[in-house]
Amino acid sequence: MLSDRQRRILTAIVDDYIRYAEPIGSRSISKRKEVAFSPATIRNEMADLEELGLLEQPHTSAGRVPSNKGYRYYVDHLIQPYEIDEQDIQKIRQLFAERVRHWEEVLNEAAAILSQLTNYTSIALGPEIFTTTLKHFDLVPINDDSAVAIIVTNMGHVEHRNISVPHGVDLGDVRRVVNLLNAKLTGLPLHQVRARLNSEVQKELGMYVDRCEKIVAMLESSLSGGIEPKVTLSGTKNMLSQPEFKDVAKLQTVLGILEETKKVMQLFPAQSEGIQVRIGPENAVEEIYQCSLISVSFTLDGESLGTIGVLGPTRMDYSKVIGLLDYMSGDLATLLARWYK
Repeated sequence: MLSDRQRRILTAIVDDYIRYAEPIGSRSISKRKEVAFSPATIRNEMADLEELGLLEQPHTSAGRVPSNKGYRYYVDHLIQPYEIDEQDIQKIRQLFAERVRHWEEVLNEAAAILSQLTNYTSIALGPEIFTTTLKHFDLVPINDDSAVAIIVTNMGHVEHRNISVPHGVDLGDVRRVVNLLNAKLTGLPLHQVRARLNSEVQKELGMYVDRCEKIVAMLESSLSGGIEPKVTLSGTKNMLSQPEFKDVAKLQTVLGILEETKKVMQLFPAQSEGIQVRIGPENAVEEIYQCSLISVSFTLDGESLGTIGVLGPTRMDYSKVIGLLDYMSGDLATLLARWYK
């Protein structure tokens, strides 16, 4: 547990380091009104904060910089609410001015605005599972124990999935099920398919097909997983303005990760409520341990409709990014509820 003095000093160091990207010394901190301690007192407290692992000293004669642990403490306990500029509010509101728009378009534009307002890189994971509809479904038996599920979407995407056929399931029943599915589920958004399968379709199957529960479980397995979301990046050139990425090798490493969809997906390992802040090694991909990622996801009936994330150095303006994401996500959630309830 930090003392009030330590909390004020740590806050001042993090704030100044975010602003200036230079190690912070005791003399500059002592000049801040909210600190108001002597340089000697501040040096002693900085040494204690370093022992606690919250600060680091890059060079013997240099000031201190926050550690990843220090950033985490700052985000969890010390961060101050960000007051959004009226100009920024107008930019965000303009995004929602048009009522008839595609959700994916709004999500991508929201990410683009965030990159402009924060000067970091933003990532939008598209909601294809929501906007894409089922065009055709088929099951092609391979043998008595396995089959290939073929899923065709209105976007022209064709996916093949190997599935196991439960013991005792008649292939004639499977064909009747496929015909019923195409009659009942064609044109339905993918995020609704499994729910419809487990409600009215299952009831109708029970009237005509034996071993209904096994067949429904098999079909549910074939329809799980969805379509790989589209990744849209905004403001990757913003990294060039960050001192941390003046090292070309570091920059190339991060940019290389952003070009790999599967790697980007690993950065968003689970759907969680609210804003998520992952600092340095808290990220799932080692190549971006020098970065922080702040994100928010949107869901409907338990299905993912997309995610917006802001990626920057660990020396990120956490207050500003969290404040903007919080404000914008509130508007996006309201828009989503209005469109798709």
